[in-house]
Amino acid sequence: DGFNVMPPLYPQLLDTFVEQVVPILQERGLFRTEYAGSTLREHYGLPRPESQYAAAHPAAAALA
Repeated sequence: DGFNVMPPLYPQLLDTFVEQVVPILQERGLFRTEYAGSTLREHYGLPRPESQYAAAHPAAAALA
């Protein structure tokens, strides 16, 4: 879900859209009023992938 602002609106009327349309959408619950997280991944609601470096490297067992 989202909104595409395309020519002839962009870039001339983008400020007007943000100042006048976004508040109406927020009042109706159709546009967020704040971000859910602190990263882009969290903003999109994506899970954090497991780190490929989290598992011990096979050579680490030989050093232990």
